Amino acid sequence: MIKFVKIIIMIYKKYRIRTYPVCKYYPSCSEYMVMSLEKHGFFKGLLKSIWRIIRCNPFSKGGIDLP
Repeated sequence: MIKFVKIIIMIYKKYRIRTYPVCKYYPSCSEYMVMSLEKHGFFKGLLKSIWRIIRCNPFSKGGIDLP
């Protein structure tokens, strides 16, 4: 299941349309998701990734956020 999600993320990164010039966080959300899935497993990694995407908004300061 994790391999499938990694393939989807790879396809997304290749064909996405950039709406913002730079990501606010390091690593980017897609890289964070891959790292989180590898570290925490599918379900907890997915939940942490969703929480990260929710936190990415115009009012957040961004910065370094490792899983």
